[in-house]
Amino acid sequence: MMKRMLTHELKWMDRLRQWSGLRSLRSQLLARSLIILAVLLLLIGIVQFWIMESFLYRSQAKTMEQQLRSMPPVWLGISSRNETFRAFPSGQGSPDDRGNGGRFLFIPDRSLAIIEGSGQFQDVFGSDGLAAPRLQESDYSAILDQLNDQQHVTYRIVTDASGKEQLIVFSTPGPRNHGFPLVQMGTETKPFKDLILKQLMIFIALSLLALVAGLALYAKAMRRTLVPLSNMVDTVQRIDAGSLAERVPAVQGQREIDQLAQSFNGMLERLERSFEAERASKERMQRFLSDASHELRTPLTSIHGFIEVLQRGAANNEEQLHLALNSMHGESVRINKLVEDLLMLTKLDQAPRLEHADVRLDGLLRDMEPQLLIMAGERTVHFDLTADLHVSADPHKLKQVVLNLFQNAVQHTDPTSGRIALNLYAVEGYAELSIADNGIGIDQEHLPHIFERFYRTSSSRSRKQGGAGLGLAITGSIVEMHGGSIMVTSKPGSGTAFKVLLPLMR
Repeated sequence: MMKRMLTHELKWMDRLRQWSGLRSLRSQLLARSLIILAVLLLLIGIVQFWIMESFLYRSQAKTMEQQLRSMPPVWLGISSRNETFRAFPSGQGSPDDRGNGGRFLFIPDRSLAIIEGSGQFQDVFGSDGLAAPRLQESDYSAILDQLNDQQHVTYRIVTDASGKEQLIVFSTPGPRNHGFPLVQMGTETKPFKDLILKQLMIFIALSLLALVAGLALYAKAMRRTLVPLSNMVDTVQRIDAGSLAERVPAVQGQREIDQLAQSFNGMLERLERSFEAERASKERMQRFLSDASHELRTPLTSIHGFIEVLQRGAANNEEQLHLALNSMHGESVRINKLVEDLLMLTKLDQAPRLEHADVRLDGLLRDMEPQLLIMAGERTVHFDLTADLHVSADPHKLKQVVLNLFQNAVQHTDPTSGRIALNLYAVEGYAELSIADNGIGIDQEHLPHIFERFYRTSSSRSRKQGGAGLGLAITGSIVEMHGGSIMVTSKPGSGTAFKVLLPLMR
């Protein structure tokens, strides 16, 4: 039983391999090419058969017509315009009678008949030769009329009384319109068909040899032609998620394969960028979670420590109690600010719907001027605002952008000698808002990362010079949501300038 099942499984595996082989591109191209070639050869054979048959029939008909026209009437037993010798039927009359008044002609492979004007049909050779087929009297009358009108009568293929197929032609001996009877000559078509069939068999044999030779030669040519495709398959099999940088050769000498290779390389490049973006996204997410955990853990740890101090008896000391409560309040404010910033970033990531309105930027900044001066303290603030610049934006979000950038300038400038310049210009269809300071500046290696979340230029993560590193990330997201762009230029020791570009309303 097991042996039978094993044999059955092996048979199915063989069939599967054969089916897989037939599904290969090389096998399909080879099979289809040979099928097309075989069909073409078959069509050529059919057309050749028809052309050869028509050619041989026309040639034979022309030869027999020339024979009839070249025969003297006396050979046919016709002595004058209106008199016809009685050509003795086969076996009747003496040789002398035949010589003096009968026929003087006998062709073994021909049939010969004379048709009188009255419709009388006479088989000249009779049983001695090939039997002459007989047509309808109306057919003979029409043929005779055509001949008398100097028209050519085409040959006909008919079957005689014995079942043999004959090719027959018609003519009149001597000059036409002189009262001579109609003469019919025929010959069997079998020799011609045998010749055509022989030629056809030779053609079929040569065609089969051509197919076999084509199979051998075309298989080798196909194998060499598909080498670039095989190389692509090998390259693709080597590529996985860890080797997306590998590329298929783009120039292999075949236009279609080259186009396929270019398309595949483009797909690999997109996949590589996608994997890199996903990897970078995961790294940013891990860094974000780590930074958020660190930012939340520090104030929570501080609050927990103050609570332990109060539990040990510091609550009975009014001075220590007041200090602890102030510190806990400050840490709770920081936690609240951090949570609000995280919620804001989450909302911005979800592409919220902004409340767009016609905002006049110089008016918005003038309204914020008292608040900005309070934030600046003793620092010098200079305003240079171009009037009547309108943008389509959410005014509350724009205020947040200005506050974040201004607060950043305040944090990084000297409290007394610091200078902050707030400028607004129109530049090529955009409103350019710049906030520049004369603070400590930013090193060049930090500039590409300045708008990343939780990124701070201080490696010690000190909070004396700033917050959690979310303000600039929020600012960049808001500007991008308004179809604008933000950039930063800075030089250590000379200050920093942020520029925001927003499209003007038309």
